Formats: sequence, C-alpha cells, structure tokens
Amino acid sequence: MHFDVTLADIQAAAVRIAGKIRRTPTFYSAGLSARLGVETVVKVESLQLGGSFKVRGCFNKLMGLSERELARGVVTVSGGNHAIAVALVAKTMGCRALVLMPQNAATFNVEMARSLGAEIELCADSIEAFAKADDYAAQGMTNVHSYDDPAIIAGHGSLGLEMNNDAGGRLDHVFISIGGGGFAAGVGAAMKGLDPALRIHGVETEGATAMTQALEAGKPVPIRPTSIARTLGAPFATERTMAAARQFLEDIVIVPDAEAVREITWVLQNGRVLLEPAASCVVAAALARKEMFKPGERVGLVLCGSNVALDDIAAWRTQFGV
Repeated sequence: MHFDVTLADIQAAAVRIAGKIRRTPTFYSAGLSARLGVETVVKVESLQLGGSFKVRGCFNKLMGLSERELARGVVTVSGGNHAIAVALVAKTMGCRALVLMPQNAATFNVEMARSLGAEIELCADSIEAFAKADDYAAQGMTNVHSYDDPAIIAGHGSLGLEMNNDAGGRLDHVFISIGGGGFAAGVGAAMKGLDPALRIHGVETEGATAMTQALEAGKPVPIRPTSIARTLGAPFATERTMAAARQFLEDIVIVPDAEAVREITWVLQNGRVLLEPAASCVVAAALARKEMFKPGERVGLVLCGSNVALDDIAAWRTQFGV
C-alpha cells in the first residue's frame, strides 16, 4: 500500500482544528541537552487537552462528519488516550460517543472517558472490541479508528508543523513513540515533508512491538501487548501505518519498561513535567542512541501524553526498583 496522507492534507487539517486545540510548547531543555550531549528541544504535548495528542486527529475527523453522521454517534476502540480524546471531542460537538475498551484498561482512563460523557463498554480484549465496533458501524454509527484513518493521521500531523516552526532552527533527529503507528505517520509526513533530511526514530516499549513485528513479517501481525505503556498497546499495525513507517522512519528503538519508568521520574523531578510511559520512553530511546549524535546536531523529543495515575507510577517504581 502507498501511504495516502500528504503534507497538504496535514496543513488543511491544521487550519481546520486551529482554535480547538492547544498549541503546546516546544522549548530547549538544558537538562536533556546535558544528558544527550547535543542541543535538545522537547515538544510538550503532554499539556494538550485530554492529556495527549489524540484530540488533534479526533477533532479533524469529527469536524469532517455530516450533521446526520454526528446525530448517529461515533464508536471507537481504545483503552487509553484515544478513548479520552473521542469522549472530549464528541462532548464538545454534542455527539454521542461509545467507547469499547479491553477489560484490562487502566481504571484512570476508563473513568476519565466516562467523566467526559462517553458510554463505556468493556470487552474481553482489543480483538473482540474491534469486531464489536464493526457491528455498531453496520448499525449506522461512525467507527473512529484510533490510528488507521487518514483524517486522524492528518490531524495528528499538525503537531509536526508546530514543532518544525517552534524548534528555533532545523532539527537533525526527532524521536516519537509508536503504538499502532498513526501518530508517527502524521508527524513523519509533516516533518519529512518540510525537511526530507530529518531523521525520525520510532520508539516502542518491550511488550508493545506491533510495528516492529509487522515490518519484520511484511504484514500486520496480531499481538497481545504486555508493556506497562498501555497507550502503546495497539493489537496490530496496519498496511497504511506500515507504509508510513517504511517511508519516514530511520529505525525503531525498543525500550525496556524499566527505562520508561526511570525517565518518568527524571523528567518530573528535573523538568517539572508529568509523562506517561508512552512519552517517557522517547527520552530513554534518545539516551540509548546518544552515541550516534554528531557535534552541532539538534535533537527533538515528542513527549506525547500525561495520562497516568500517580499510584501506578509508585507501583512501577517499586516493581522495577527505580
């Protein structure tokens, strides 16, 4: 499959959702620059509405629906940030939202989506949830896929436009986390579209390697994620997101859960920013690759979300001894 989201699509999405989302800060980090040995900037998307980048794609998707489609409501599958974003955007637009969640979804995410007005239906696992979503779509609801949708991907790409404009000069490397691959696809299309020489490094955590396994197999591979980074726990990549990964990613760095937890603590103490494991793993990945940075290069880290319970962080620190 040829990747079907263009820079023009992303620029149009950015115009459409302007005023609906926050333009989150991009700034120089002295602490991370010292640790990585090169000038480092961070895009603090953890401060976005709903606690993650997901509202970007959701606003772009729902704003493109007809009044009739909005009246019928939307259904989606998510155990994490996409669930919260769909709930928030649907509430803003006066639209019914039904969220199908695996029963092992974090209580924090379930309650957050419910508090925003979504109807929650728990399923045995993500595979069952995706099947049920198809059934609801057949009944007339719009299925808002969390990562295999051109409108979702284009909306997410708006972050790449902002980061490119706000980084204070060109970047040589950007690290971005991968779940199902829609976020990296959109940001990759935006940033590589503006600067083809930029090197983008995808990041997964051990136990949530849907994209790595798909690329190795040459086709989507269903997995049962085990990583604590639940918001990276996509059950499969897709042909669309695989095509984007092949086109835009330099490589994929796989990070142990323990390293993601260690960086949650470091960033909170030193940067005063709360991150979930799906975001902190990007810091760990850059540290693992620091030997490849050349003097004078500039590195960008996309800190994608902050939806995590403090009790979970405390339990993980005990579990991993960090």
